[in-house]
Amino acid sequence: MQNPRLASRYAKSLIDLATEQNSLEAVLKDMRVLHSICIASSEFTIMLRSPIIKGDKKMDVITAVVANKGMSALTMAFIGLLVNKGREMNLPDIAEAFINAYNEMKRIRTVKLTTATALPDTVKQSITSKVAAYMPQDTLNVESVVDASLIGGFVLEVGDQLFDASVKRSLAEIRASITDTSYVSKM
Repeated sequence: MQNPRLASRYAKSLIDLATEQNSLEAVLKDMRVLHSICIASSEFTIMLRSPIIKGDKKMDVITAVVANKGMSALTMAFIGLLVNKGREMNLPDIAEAFINAYNEMKRIRTVKLTTATALPDTVKQSITSKVAAYMPQDTLNVESVVDASLIGGFVLEVGDQLFDASVKRSLAEIRASITDTSYVSKM
């Protein structure tokens, strides 16, 4: 994020306005669509951040890109406000901040499970249920990633906490203990 403070302020304002107008879920859907467009198309993000392209042209491009996505009137008005204020370059960050603020408000936690190979659903459910037992008030959104460099085991990330039970980490610890020569100087 280029300016997380600004993004979180705009996101908070949009959440408040959407809540007031009973359209929070529709705006969340729109922000997810915008976020996925920004991730999928670096050209779109570059266009938003370009100081050379005028605001009205940027608005035309945004309107054309989201034309068949069914954006709510509130979202389009919000994007128009950003363009008028010259803040359209922050749209990707605002969309991400909106999604994060929504998840925080609804107590939705993202759990990232990284394994060396794809896990069967029963094993994934077992790990998820153990994590859910420690967070009974939260809704868990499990994101599975396969990373062959782990060799075996898994890495579990919940918020800012990390549980690394991978073979890669174990081998690194063994390597570090073997190459540790701090005891030599004590002789």
